[in-house]
Amino acid sequence: MHMADALASPAVAATMYVASGVAAAYSIKKLREEDNAKIIPTMGVMGAFVFATQMINFSIPGTGSSGHLCGGMLLSAILGPYAGFLTMISVLLIQCLLFADGGLMVLGCNIWNMAFYGCFLGTMLFWLPMMKNKASKVRILLASVLGCIITLQLGAFSVTLETLISGITELPFSFFVATMQPIHLAIGLVEGLITAAVLIFIYEARPEMLYGLNDADKKKSRFSVKQTLVTLFITTTLIGGGLSLVASGDPDGLEWSMEQVAGTSELEADGDIYESAGSVQETTSLLPDYSFKDSESPLGTTFSGIAGCLVVILLCVGGSTLVRKITRKPVNE
Repeated sequence: MHMADALASPAVAATMYVASGVAAAYSIKKLREEDNAKIIPTMGVMGAFVFATQMINFSIPGTGSSGHLCGGMLLSAILGPYAGFLTMISVLLIQCLLFADGGLMVLGCNIWNMAFYGCFLGTMLFWLPMMKNKASKVRILLASVLGCIITLQLGAFSVTLETLISGITELPFSFFVATMQPIHLAIGLVEGLITAAVLIFIYEARPEMLYGLNDADKKKSRFSVKQTLVTLFITTTLIGGGLSLVASGDPDGLEWSMEQVAGTSELEADGDIYESAGSVQETTSLLPDYSFKDSESPLGTTFSGIAGCLVVILLCVGGSTLVRKITRKPVNE
């Protein structure tokens, strides 16, 4: 559901940059108050995991469309809404700059649509209330499925609103909504099942790694935190470097919807700001579309998956450590 620059006007793009920036600043403030350095390695590994799983497009039977994990609900159920949101920003930023996945001008839109709802509403409306009294595999499954479906529906609806306000006449609002919502309902269901599988694994392996669980729910762990993170990292590497090669080639939910409505998944946009954003992105995207430039070799996809995971880890860990050092309150002697 990564939007391209042509789907939003500069005014809408700027507004969403501000909205996402405010949410990011508030998240940094809350993390500073929590001052939990132990969460930083988990941010890196889980950020890489979400990056890798987003490369795996799964087909939606009978539609000719595909979908992929967004990851906001998954990250927030482990890291909490604030660290989860900042980790999602790292993933989307790397996708945008290094792989040209999603427009640079509309990065604020993509952060809001793909990260804000899953991280904040998914946590507050579904995860925490359902884990409040007693955690269980069934509760984790229900929270994951309901949270992913609802928050992805909100994200898809936001895309249609942003195109409406931007005056994108090629995508009439009523037709676009009627196409976007059902296909993302199916995608949300699959994402919910994937999210539940990962969270149930963590619940069995190291339940205290899940956000918001009561002490009574933190049963005896099967693995240490280090062992759990190593297992997730190995899985991430296998997904990004191997399974990414068999991802569905069908258009994702947004591209498919655009083709149904406008007859094309690529719209043209004229203007200096669009050209400037595209020029910057062309310079930074060393691996456009997750491949080597001017090459169709599958090694490009494998390299992109592994390299992207490592860069996300470096950004999450390095950025979090730097912010923590800069904003740390001086200790009074």
